[in-house]
Amino acid sequence: METYQIQEGAVLYYLTFTVIEWLPVFVAAEPCKILTDSLNYCHHHKALRINAFVLMPTHAHVMLFDADFDNDRLRNTVRDMRQFTGRQLADHSEKHLPAAFAQVMQGTARTDRARQFWQQSKHAVAIWTAEFWQTKVRYIHDNPVRKGLVWETTAWRFSSAAYWLLDPPGETDVILTEVVW
Repeated sequence: METYQIQEGAVLYYLTFTVIEWLPVFVAAEPCKILTDSLNYCHHHKALRINAFVLMPTHAHVMLFDADFDNDRLRNTVRDMRQFTGRQLADHSEKHLPAAFAQVMQGTARTDRARQFWQQSKHAVAIWTAEFWQTKVRYIHDNPVRKGLVWETTAWRFSSAAYWLLDPPGETDVILTEVVW
């Protein structure tokens, strides 16, 4: 059972989606676009709002909320998005990545499915203060620098850093929504 969950009272969440066994799937644009396109779909059709994000080779961090602060809908949207992207990304992995990736996804599958792409935990952390929100957004944006993938936060394509930190805003693959405290 997951310790961290979307709960009543909080409306903004920091979530981490990790690929099973930390497989480096997000190393090319195509798998990244599967996830970003799904986030955008959920923005347009399921009232999901994304404030900040970063896609790393093995995981993604997102700061998100429901447009109407409906946590039941947010839980369902996150669940549906993870199921959909899990299937799409597992298919992509089988077709384009080494066979060992598909073997791991099949070998770690739960009894209710033939394969598993995402680790079960979403590590949903409720954001209660502006200071904690700023800490998590900085963590999201600094992640590629900390891991030695780029020299500056705004250089990582699959991140909200360039959008929020450059003037004028840089390009982003995800529709972003401002959070005002």
